[in-house]
Amino acid sequence: MANTLVELKNVVKEFPVSATSLFKSRQAVHAVSDVSLSIDEGETFALVGESGCGKSTLGRLMLGLLPLTAGEVRFDGQAISGLRGRRMHEMRRQMQIIFQDPYASLNPRMSIRNIVAEPLVTHKVCGSKAEIDGRVSELLLKVGIRPQLMSRFPHQFSGGQRQRVGIARALALSPRLIVCDEPVSALDVSIQSQILNLLGDLQRDMGLTYLFISHDLSVVRYLSDRVCVMFLGKVCELGVTRDIFEAPLHPYTRFLLEAVPKPDPRARREKAVLLGEIPSPVNPPSGCRFHTRCPETKDICGQKEPPLRSIDGRQVACHMV
Repeated sequence: MANTLVELKNVVKEFPVSATSLFKSRQAVHAVSDVSLSIDEGETFALVGESGCGKSTLGRLMLGLLPLTAGEVRFDGQAISGLRGRRMHEMRRQMQIIFQDPYASLNPRMSIRNIVAEPLVTHKVCGSKAEIDGRVSELLLKVGIRPQLMSRFPHQFSGGQRQRVGIARALALSPRLIVCDEPVSALDVSIQSQILNLLGDLQRDMGLTYLFISHDLSVVRYLSDRVCVMFLGKVCELGVTRDIFEAPLHPYTRFLLEAVPKPDPRARREKAVLLGEIPSPVNPPSGCRFHTRCPETKDICGQKEPPLRSIDGRQVACHMV
């Protein structure tokens, strides 16, 4: 059995909202609400859902980049929420992130060499300039960029090349976990497949563990081992990728899959449309958070929050399943 690398227990994250003349009481955006899950070493675990569902926030909570409102995050059995100073600095070496936008995530004033070398210098991994240059050359070759180009700046590279530089920077410290926050959504479709193949090759060669955050279900199906579907800060369904895509149980999961465009233009079908009121993350509805838009809703859905239950080898939060 695979070892559990990351474990989340009842994780909550709320962002305070300043009071207005209409709402004097203290309010908060409920970004992540009571989420519990685990990621095994060596797997690709995907987080999917529409924009604003809490995917990126959950990824940053795993890395300790955001403080928890409640709950616990454990990395390799150690709670990271209480780590400070040197102990947190050492933990950072094992966890890295690849950002969504390769145009914004690289410092335009730094050369490619200095961008990739920055983690090595910060964590004092290499002793001399020659050793740093050698390590940077090795990393650039690994992601498909000629080391002779390391003196150039980000604006001299294409979007796909910049993302490769971001991947090289994430690999610099030989981490165990990499959070991929929509790493191909800002790239052309022709380049996306190259980056996805690169991520797959690196995982096999280096034994990496990925948290892959995306709203592109075709990409998730291609790359991930397990999928967690989120809606408004809550887990709707979690299971093996093949099971989720072939036989979704939660109504929201079915809607997401039905909304994916089909490659055959001759195949006619009714477009899935969600009706009802769009819930607010500041004032989420009682009971199931999806019930205001769910076509299968019953009275109990608005009264009682569905627990995350194990059904057919996966976890589902729905009263109707």
